Amino acid sequence: MRTLFAFLLALLAALPAWADGKPTDYPLGPGDLIRIQVFQNPDLMLETRVSESGSVTYPLIGAVKIGGLTLEAAEQQIARQLMDGGYVKQPQVSITLLANRGNQVAVLGQVNRPGRFPLDNLTMRLSEMLATAGGIAPSGADTAIVTGVRSGKPFRKEIDVAGLFLNDTPADDIVLAGGDAIYVHRAPMFYIYGEAQRPGSYRVERNMTVQQALAQGGGPTPRGSEKRLRLDRRNADGTIVQLDPAPTDLIQADDVLYVRESIF
Repeated sequence: MRTLFAFLLALLAALPAWADGKPTDYPLGPGDLIRIQVFQNPDLMLETRVSESGSVTYPLIGAVKIGGLTLEAAEQQIARQLMDGGYVKQPQVSITLLANRGNQVAVLGQVNRPGRFPLDNLTMRLSEMLATAGGIAPSGADTAIVTGVRSGKPFRKEIDVAGLFLNDTPADDIVLAGGDAIYVHRAPMFYIYGEAQRPGSYRVERNMTVQQALAQGGGPTPRGSEKRLRLDRRNADGTIVQLDPAPTDLIQADDVLYVRESIF
């Protein structure tokens, strides 16, 4: 299931973000480097960055607010001001995005290609951004933590990424905003030792039982007994408690399963 899920995410990453080499609904943001040109008016060609306030200073018309606008809307805004000021009749304005510095999202932790990636459109969702980062790595957890700012206030949400598809909860596939950070922690692990065929550390799978954890470790050795198990579990206060688990009990992160010798 995880292999199929990772494949679907990677497949999304291969889809083109825009057609004809130009983003159609990319929102300009602070730090974006753009080139503005007006047909048959070479003196009005300008390369500039969008300021932190979302504006650029353009010849003849001064400060123009274009932050949050698509390239097409920004072109229309500048053309309108040139025409309203009587500077150019029927101006044909073209804006080219040279470098994306605004509206980026940082993807960190256990993903295949961590880094900073641009928001290709106003409705880019968590699953799409994870696909852009190559999907969750085999060592990564099924959950992702998204942090950022919404309505001027700090925002944090932990999302069950696998559950978006397994449990059909598309509403949790939230729309991202510029400046967001996505963090994928390492997958929870459990440990098995004693009279186990393959002692060591293993990933805690969804709804994994003690019996399944024992099978992950290869089962008991000829000297061991699947009926004589001990589970060491850390409580919220940090203390370790020893349990005699039932085969159907669920394994938790950092559990330590000890397979004892058979008494016969």
